[in-house]
Amino acid sequence: MMSYAQLEKFIFEKITQTKLPGLSMALIKGDEVVWSRGFGYRDVERGLPATDHSLYSIGSVTKSFTCLAIMQLVEQGKLSVDDPIEKYMPFDIHPYGETVCIKHFMSHTSGIAALGYAEQLIGAIIGSTEDWLPIATATDMLAFLQGAEDWVWTKPGERWFYFNEGYVLLGAIIEQVSGLSYEEYIHQHILAPLNMTRSFFAQKDVETDSDVAVPYVNWAQQGRTIGKYVYSGVGAAGGLISNVLDLAKYASMYLKNGQPVAKASSVAEMIKPRVNTPVVNGLFGDETYGYGLAAKSNFLGSKLVNHGGSVGVATAYMAFMPEQNIAAAILTNGSGYATGQFAMYGLAMLLGQDPEALPYVRHERQMMELEGVYQSFRNTMRFEIHRAGDCLMLKENDKFGTNSAILIPESIEPNLRRFYVQTNGVKVYTDFYVDDKGIQMIHERYLMHKTGTLS
Repeated sequence: MMSYAQLEKFIFEKITQTKLPGLSMALIKGDEVVWSRGFGYRDVERGLPATDHSLYSIGSVTKSFTCLAIMQLVEQGKLSVDDPIEKYMPFDIHPYGETVCIKHFMSHTSGIAALGYAEQLIGAIIGSTEDWLPIATATDMLAFLQGAEDWVWTKPGERWFYFNEGYVLLGAIIEQVSGLSYEEYIHQHILAPLNMTRSFFAQKDVETDSDVAVPYVNWAQQGRTIGKYVYSGVGAAGGLISNVLDLAKYASMYLKNGQPVAKASSVAEMIKPRVNTPVVNGLFGDETYGYGLAAKSNFLGSKLVNHGGSVGVATAYMAFMPEQNIAAAILTNGSGYATGQFAMYGLAMLLGQDPEALPYVRHERQMMELEGVYQSFRNTMRFEIHRAGDCLMLKENDKFGTNSAILIPESIEPNLRRFYVQTNGVKVYTDFYVDDKGIQMIHERYLMHKTGTLS
């Protein structure tokens, strides 16, 4: 039997570093969940642990459910992805005189740049902003979109702009064509057939469940605070609340080419690349978007189909590799280490690969190694090096204040790691030399030795 101790160590390390309250994860081979468990707390205040049954918001992973529902309706002959949006509602934005169709909203290629409705609505609900955006229904969304013509950038189908607003309208089209509410349609035609018995949209269903992860704002300056899940206004764009064991059933459905809820041809249409995202020549090849699903072209030699989600107080990720017949699902009740990177670590293990050799893991290890206190000859100068996302922060402290500079990576090799500061339009380099004797930094005119860790 395969040991997952290495994965568990990695997860515990990262949720500790990023102060995530809790996390649940499952790994899947075909129909079987081969490993699942919770880490940390689903409820810090009451001391309740996260489990593999714990409920969390899945955020924008909901979009794949929305597109699957549309493909079901296509199978039934009730609509076409080539139908104009204006066939179903008074949508009168025509980018460069052309028509926006259902497929353009599904693939985020309407030609309209993101308008930020979900960001502001979620921010207002969780308390990160005092601004208010009263979008509760698709008709509210249509009112909001009036005047958005100036945010058109391309013709439909030409460029990827993640467009939450369009998914709200797709939910309304599903309602109009099916005669059911969006939530009831998803329940009857996807959740129930897949036996996803603990996946909900309604607040009453979530709050009466015995294993719900409390949503947290764990990234605020004020420290960790309890937030709220979003039960209105996001629906088809990001409203589903679920657990990793239910998501495992959902991911397995894709590995089985849609059975028992959709035809293989419908799944193929969802996965088919429709547009490139801004990630070109990334760590795992180009990234594309289909219908409610994204893909990395070369994750350890195979396609990785995926979607993430975030509502500020919870993050999510679902990924599957059709050629390898494996999948992963991750849910957290906060924001911290990227959920997709947990998934890829676990999937690498299922593929028999060393996850520590993944480029982002190797990069993180090399960056973390540089953090610490650096001192010059006889300790005349003292600098601190801190991680700052994908960069480093150099700090010099004295009793009058702090001088700081962002060090931008240019090349990261095992023994020489080169960074630069942009000053008056000129690159000024800082080099770190790493060997068995320790780490030395050359910054401007100073040679510094790493002498300790950060307190």
